[in-house]
Order: sequence, then C-alpha cells, then structure tokens
Amino acid sequence: MDIDRLRSWIGRSEEASDLITPRLMQSFHATFAPHLAPCPPDDAPLALHWCLAPQIAPMQALGPDGHAARGEFLPPVPLPRRMWAGGTIATIAPLRLGDTVTRRSTIADVTYKEGRTGPLCFVAVDHEIISPRGLALRERHNIVYREAATPGATAPPAPAAPAAADLVWRVETSPVFLFRYSAITFNGHRIHYDLPYVTGEEGYAGLVVHGPIQATLMLNIIATLNGGAPIELDYRGVNPLIAGAPFAVKAKRLEDGAIRAWTEGADGRIRMEGVSRAG
Repeated sequence: MDIDRLRSWIGRSEEASDLITPRLMQSFHATFAPHLAPCPPDDAPLALHWCLAPQIAPMQALGPDGHAARGEFLPPVPLPRRMWAGGTIATIAPLRLGDTVTRRSTIADVTYKEGRTGPLCFVAVDHEIISPRGLALRERHNIVYREAATPGATAPPAPAAPAAADLVWRVETSPVFLFRYSAITFNGHRIHYDLPYVTGEEGYAGLVVHGPIQATLMLNIIATLNGGAPIELDYRGVNPLIAGAPFAVKAKRLEDGAIRAWTEGADGRIRMEGVSRAG
C-alpha cells in the first residue's frame, strides 16, 4: 500500500447542497418511527443530514462493491471492505423542513496500521452542515478499509450479562428496513442488500446493518434522554451488526452527566458505542 500517495488526498474538499423536502421527512419518519427523539413538526429529526446530498455516480462509475469508484474525492485505498468506523458529531442548531442545506467536506487524515485481523486504512473526513441560518452541525466521519473476513473466524465472547441502561429501544432488522435506508440515502453499497455478494465476496454472515442507522438511533436515544439538549457524541463501531434478529439501542446517564449510548446484538455483544459529553 502506497500510504504516501493516499495521504496526498489530505486537504481535498468538496461541497454539495440539497433541499429538505416533505417527502424526505416522511420517508425518514416512516423508516425510523417510533425510535426518534421528540422535536417540533418543522424541525428535521436528528441524523437526517446523512440523507442529504448523497454522491450520485452513474452506473458505469461504480466500483464492484456498489459505491462510486475510489480515487476522486476519497483516496483509492486497495482494500476490499469499506465500513463506517465511527467519528464525532456536534449538534449546534436544528435543520428545518424547506431548508437548502450545504455540506462542506474535507479529507482530514489518512492513516495505516496493522490490526489483529490484518491491514487497516483509516480515512477521516470533516463535514460542516450549514443551513440558511448558519452552521447547524459539525462532524468527523471515520471510514475504515480492511481485507475480506477470514472464513471460520470466531467472534469475541458475549458478556456475562448485558450492561444496565436507563432507556432501551428494541429494533427489528428486516431486509426491508435496510433497503428503505439505502433508498433514502442513495447508498448502493451491496453489503446491505445483496446476500450472495456480502457472504461470498466480503465474508460476512449476512446482510450488514448500516453504520449510520446505528448512529442515527444512538443520537436519537441520547436526545430523548437529555431532553433535546445539544449533543457532542464521540462514537465508534466495535463489531458488524448482521441483520436478521432484533437488536437493542441503549443509553445510560453517567455520574458526571455524560450519556453513554450503544447498540447491542441479540447475543449481547456491543456493535457500536459512544459517549455524549453534552446535556
């Protein structure tokens, strides 16, 4: 891997804009309800910004995984599996129905390391989400690229008992749920809908639940617990969440006032986790 060449992408930027339409709001609510934090009718629910201004590449410009081929805005990392690794997000002001929203994105860092499962390449992208009233949200999105899973690899053991929580949501993971989210985000990544591909080519046990689905639910359960105060969430993916069985979204207020949130598979293992220091 030519990490020096990949790091030459640092500083590249792009800008895109989109409109928050009634149809998008309705589609988002229909997909996630009742697992959304309360908000005024014309305010966009938390995490709707991930549905705005998706990259729209023609069919001939797609890579084998269904994403746009790498090498334009994102560097051409030569590893087959791309996953949403986590990041940080700070909510500043709400987005609203009818807003034209602009996303300004910059490649902030590209790093390489050897993990216990093989080589890993991390790409950090900084985003600013701007409404007609000013900056609404600031985010760092971490993407990880890795080799295909090793056949027969064993999962880490489940905890002896699930962690205690102040609020718990149970969420079904049907293929229709995954399809709906892929549709409203224009996400062509085949790991979320193409079972032969995700099991045969990338080595997962089944369809993979989107990272932003889990992060969306974590943001909303935190906002439900903190009464809608601004959120500063630092979160990371721990294990892939495979569709087919219900999973839990949990939140717990800590002694210092922070809120810990996580998603938990039916086997009790944590899939994504984070802590919000606000509220």
